[in-house]
Amino acid sequence: MEILPKDPVMLMSFVNMKLRDEYRTLEDFCSSYGLDENKLKAMMECAGFEWLPDIRQFR
Repeated sequence: MEILPKDPVMLMSFVNMKLRDEYRTLEDFCSSYGLDENKLKAMMECAGFEWLPDIRQFR
């Protein structure tokens, strides 16, 4: 399993790339990496990023 980036900007970029290239949903991504989807969203929100489900990206 890959280690997730600690830096919020790098994490946002990593998650968005994985969703674009490998995963159909954020739920699938989180399940694959053993993450809690709500915790990931909260962490990204604290860093200033919003989850946009229509485009499947954090921005």
